Amino acid sequence: MIFSFKDKGKKIKKRDELEVQEIFLDKFSEDKIEVPLVKRKIYFFFGISAILLILLLVETFSLQIIQHRSFFAKAERNKAGIYLVRPLRGIIYDENFNQLVTNKKVFDLICEKNILPRSLEEKEEVIVRISEILEEKPEEIFEKFNSTLQERVLIFENLPHEKLIKISSQIEKLPGFKIEESVIRNYDSGFDFSHLLGYVNKVSKEELQNFEDYDVSDIIGRTGLEKFYEKILRGKVGRLRIERDALGKEINRKIIQEPEFGNNIVLNLNSEFQKKVIEILRTTLKNYDTQKAAVVALDVKTGGILSLVSFPSYDNNLFSQKESLKEIEKLFKDPNSPLLNRVISGQYLTGSTIKPFIAISALEEKIITEKTKINCQGFIKIPNPWGGEPSIFRDWEKHGVTDIKKAITQSCNVYFYTIGGGYENFKGLGAEKIKKYLKLFGFEKKLNIDLPNEKSGFVPDPKWKKENLKDDWRVGDTYNLSIGQGFIKVTPLQIAAATAAIVNEGNLLKPRVVKKIVDFKKNIIQEIQPEIIKELPFEKEYFKLVKEGMRGAVISGTAHLLNSLSVKVAAKTGTAQTGKEGIYHYWITTFFPYENPEIVLTVLVENSIEKELTPANFIAKQILEWYFAQPSSIYSGFTN
Repeated sequence: MIFSFKDKGKKIKKRDELEVQEIFLDKFSEDKIEVPLVKRKIYFFFGISAILLILLLVETFSLQIIQHRSFFAKAERNKAGIYLVRPLRGIIYDENFNQLVTNKKVFDLICEKNILPRSLEEKEEVIVRISEILEEKPEEIFEKFNSTLQERVLIFENLPHEKLIKISSQIEKLPGFKIEESVIRNYDSGFDFSHLLGYVNKVSKEELQNFEDYDVSDIIGRTGLEKFYEKILRGKVGRLRIERDALGKEINRKIIQEPEFGNNIVLNLNSEFQKKVIEILRTTLKNYDTQKAAVVALDVKTGGILSLVSFPSYDNNLFSQKESLKEIEKLFKDPNSPLLNRVISGQYLTGSTIKPFIAISALEEKIITEKTKINCQGFIKIPNPWGGEPSIFRDWEKHGVTDIKKAITQSCNVYFYTIGGGYENFKGLGAEKIKKYLKLFGFEKKLNIDLPNEKSGFVPDPKWKKENLKDDWRVGDTYNLSIGQGFIKVTPLQIAAATAAIVNEGNLLKPRVVKKIVDFKKNIIQEIQPEIIKELPFEKEYFKLVKEGMRGAVISGTAHLLNSLSVKVAAKTGTAQTGKEGIYHYWITTFFPYENPEIVLTVLVENSIEKELTPANFIAKQILEWYFAQPSSIYSGFTN
């Protein structure tokens, strides 16, 4: 029988039973057919799940066992943070408890990185909102975050009132940001006391890493008394524990250590005296074509600083005001260097103010006595050892026969050339001995006044010249050194302190601005006692001879302008070369009252034009006239 697959197929579809051969063929092909697809997927899923489960167990073990301490500490920090509580900064008073500085409350914007939103998108949104309020570019805010590793970042200090209001109204919507109360210093007469008081501003990133107990919104002393007495004025910080929930919201706070107020300092200085000196300098210096000067008044018995003025001055309030950046930049670029404290950091040729110290040195070395006389013909002529023209060292006038007192009174150069460097058969001190004795008087050494940035000055010698200038020391160098010219450099403070050592007959005192330290109730914590740096090993009669010569300078010598004062004073003047024709540094150092000296007043006028009435003498006279006229002055009863 013939059939086709087509027909057969139709028949098979219609059957309800299988043939025997069909059963056999199914059995035969059973091992050749693959596992169903659904079953393969199940195996694959279970395999991957097993691997993931093993990894999860390993990571869980690492987190809970190996890294437990680290994550526990981090969680605790997120839950509770310890914050510094700054104390109230101490006040600075003058001798009469007139307040020279106050603390002014301000507000800073702080960001705490660990409380910022975690997602980058939310974080950017908050920062954009902050930048709009502050009117700054968002990237500038990001830069502040990225430039420090500190968790707390100072975003904006001393918020202006308008911005403070805007941020305060939205602070709940600005996670991670907070407004904190801070302080700035306000100097009541900033211009008059700037070099003494100095200024403060915010701590730097480097200081936060190196100093303990300082936070991003803290202030720190930068110059002057604010810097020198930083630890005393600042006090001791407290500590505050703040707990937060998972969203960073504060839920509890507790003081765990109370802050301690900073102590106050009381100066030896009289504020009215200081202001008057500034006023006199301001009105006088313009007549001498200069703005540069230094004045210091020193108590000869204690070393207390009664007045310290460097001119030109500056307003130290500028450093507490963010909007003053341009003004501050001008200060740094000003050719008159208003930021320089000329009293302790300016270094100058001494001119003839060095002569009293040379005189005592020569007396101590027995090179001269009270009766030693030298005939001054107005110059010294030194033969040239190699032939040619001799070297001539001139005096400012012909003084004739001169002893030590007259030499100081009339400031005779020839006398000091001779006792300093020698001449013909007269043996002088020589450079090494001059340096030795000047160092005893405190030159080329810091006096360690309680102000930062004091300079030590410089006294040259043959070794220095050979090593630094590659030249030999000559007798002319010794002559110049003997009258305060050439290479010597001193500070006005050194001249004042050395003068005081002559006046009190042998005690070189450590200068001190601060008189005592008191608490917030003005109870005395510490009184600063006078400190003797060195007791000078000279005969009392030598000091008396020099003081008589300085008194003569007022009666009939180079300081005769002061002879009209109502109180007897003594003085030594000096005129130092500057290398510019007709331009000099003018000095005067005085003490008074003459019979029972109490105060040394030293004045330096820098780069002044030459006039018959020298600026230093004129300024000293005006200061002393005012001082003696004050009803409270203990010297107002002294008369000539």
